[in-house]
Amino acid sequence: MQTDIRILEVEPFFTLEKSRTPLKFGGVVMDSVVYCHIRVLVENRAGQRAEGWGAIFLSDVWAWPKIAAGHSVAEQLMQDYVREYCKIVADVDDHAHPIDLFWQLEPQMLLLAERVCRARNIDETMPRMATLVCASPVDAALHDAFGNAAGIDSYEGYGADHMQHDLSRWLGSRFDGRYISDYLTPLAKKVDAFHLVGGLDKLSEAEIDGDDPQDGIPVSLDQWVRYEGLHCLKVKLRGNDLAWDLERLLDVVAITRQEHAKLGLEDLWLTGDTNEMCDTPEYMIELLEKLRESDAQAFQSTLYVEQPCERDLRRRMFDVRELAAIKPVIVDEALSSLEDLELALELGYSGAALKSCKCQSEELVIAARLAEFGLPLAVQDLTNPGIALLHSVGLAGRLKTIRGVESNSRQFFPGSSEAERQIHPGVYRLSAGQIDTSTIRGTGLGYRWQEIGRTFENAENPA
Repeated sequence: MQTDIRILEVEPFFTLEKSRTPLKFGGVVMDSVVYCHIRVLVENRAGQRAEGWGAIFLSDVWAWPKIAAGHSVAEQLMQDYVREYCKIVADVDDHAHPIDLFWQLEPQMLLLAERVCRARNIDETMPRMATLVCASPVDAALHDAFGNAAGIDSYEGYGADHMQHDLSRWLGSRFDGRYISDYLTPLAKKVDAFHLVGGLDKLSEAEIDGDDPQDGIPVSLDQWVRYEGLHCLKVKLRGNDLAWDLERLLDVVAITRQEHAKLGLEDLWLTGDTNEMCDTPEYMIELLEKLRESDAQAFQSTLYVEQPCERDLRRRMFDVRELAAIKPVIVDEALSSLEDLELALELGYSGAALKSCKCQSEELVIAARLAEFGLPLAVQDLTNPGIALLHSVGLAGRLKTIRGVESNSRQFFPGSSEAERQIHPGVYRLSAGQIDTSTIRGTGLGYRWQEIGRTFENAENPA
């Protein structure tokens, strides 16, 4: 294909971003994270050259939470991995579609993880989820550059006119003659956004004290509801304290309803996420039943629950069909490959959570698999700021998701998006609880990078 690209340069940049307020999920609290940007230069078969950009938080506390060597070591190893993966990508001398490039290199990802860990004398090996997070900004940059070089929206390049291989290459004969483009929609003009209610978040203004930020941005949930007209909330739960979790859900709903009454709003949608902290699926079954008894309307407003138990589905092989009969159960942390998806579905999971941090090239194939069988999908973020959020929103806006996309960097890392906010204000502040996508346009992934004007002269290696 004339639009196939050859990689000329790959360059990583790392910055350490500090949170505005701590983000608690599962058993961890995140107050800083390494932010990785990737620049690539490519040339297609027609001789057209272009840069592309990608970015993601290297959130080891989510992607590799159980490393015995500790957070600081994981943070270093993930940066090491990015640097080495960039070298591998730069050594590819063939022209190819970005999706084919990803799958061509995919067998090397875990081998590279082992080499990176041994180079620092670490006996553990980085899990595939962490390798995906490390590879994802490179993958995104290649998709962006592919579209920029061809002078097209990258999403226009996922059909037969631009891809040598159809989906049967990854998904089997049912997908003969089917392409990713068959499962995409035009970018929605408005996308519902899920606001995160973290485990440490304050729910009412009465809880705010002198230690909280005084920067003109809301702190408590009631302030956020008034500020942005929120109607979609993702509530972080403990997963091991039933009374606390039930009270938290009821308090979140009550406060949101109070603010909605003042604003003349009615719709409220919820999701619950324990970040794998439930010992068994029965915990979530009991919680949902108690929620239904306590507040039937809140129960009805609950769209789905995220993966309740540990990400290693194979260790205990929990069947979640009983839970899924009450509310859809979405696999998230356990989903790091197509094989993981098939196992999750066998165990009764209803659908899947897609994340740009799991690599655009793999997520698009998984999205097609889910859409073909009419299975629900959600698009969630990794507290994505800047162009990472633009990427995630662009993905969600072209898929038939369960009500939009998660967006929480505006709460916890607003300063990390300052340059992008100037060009895309409606992405970084919600209106009527929605993201305005009208500024995401042009070639590539629609960042409008040159207008953003972000530079890295002062970027340092956080490790």
